[in-house]
Amino acid sequence: MSRGTVSRVLNGGRYVSTAALAAVQRAVVETGYVANSSARSLATSRSGAVAFVLTEPQERLFEDPNFHVLLRSCTQALAERDLVLMLLLAGSAAEHQRVLRFLRGRHVDGMLLVSTHLGDPLVAEASRSGLPVVAAGRPLGHEHDVRSVAADDRGGARAMVEHLVARGRRRVTTVAGPQDTSGGVERLAGYFDVVGRRARAVDVVAADGWTHAAGERAMARLLEQVPDLDAVFVASDLMASGALAALRRAGREVPGDVAVGGFDDSRVAVQVDPPLTTVRQPLVEVGRRMVDLLLAQIAGEAEVEPAVLPTELVVRAST
Repeated sequence: MSRGTVSRVLNGGRYVSTAALAAVQRAVVETGYVANSSARSLATSRSGAVAFVLTEPQERLFEDPNFHVLLRSCTQALAERDLVLMLLLAGSAAEHQRVLRFLRGRHVDGMLLVSTHLGDPLVAEASRSGLPVVAAGRPLGHEHDVRSVAADDRGGARAMVEHLVARGRRRVTTVAGPQDTSGGVERLAGYFDVVGRRARAVDVVAADGWTHAAGERAMARLLEQVPDLDAVFVASDLMASGALAALRRAGREVPGDVAVGGFDDSRVAVQVDPPLTTVRQPLVEVGRRMVDLLLAQIAGEAEVEPAVLPTELVVRAST
């Protein structure tokens, strides 16, 4: 049997007769053969690894449960293809430069970008370099040249605000996410889709981060600006946990005085008191679709439209 036939079997079994396929597979079992991944990488110019790049400070990886879900989902999807995920953190200027040097060295076959911000140099570099890349959420400023997978942030926010209005709430306000992120922009747009001209400038406070502390600060400011508010849509569950703390400190009962809605349906939503009405985004599916799109790009398949996955309103005791 020729070396070429054996090679074709070991690389997928295409264009090989049934008899040859069976013979090679039998030999593999009998000899305990394992492919040399280093040699294969040299021959194919592929590393067999994909970078998961989180453009946030290190502590956010441990604070925000959404990142755990995405990381686990992407890792599992890659493992099913016998590929390795490398976690890279780029939450500071120095870390950005280290990650950029690593990516320019082509140590990975592609990049999964998570939590991008407007003006992020990593997004611009990915767009210029030709390295296959897929972002979680629309990368602001690069929507047309970087593939992305996202939940329907705008539609989910719209469903939440409609729910608050349907509950008879008259002064529906919002703690918006950071406006240099697609989630912050899209969820605020969903809020305005419902309240329209009824909203006043003081009804909106954009948080300075997707954290508990940022949500608490923004909620305190919102209470100062709109003391008669009776509902608030908070753009993430983690921020909503901070908003609940600010409301509790101000002596406001939830949902009696103020109805509170979040976004994500992370574990935070069921850990807070009262349990949080929220919008479920399918993060496991987002992660898997990101991997699918990235591997298709690595394989040289044609460009595809950004993927937007549906969300679901989950009603609990906070509204």
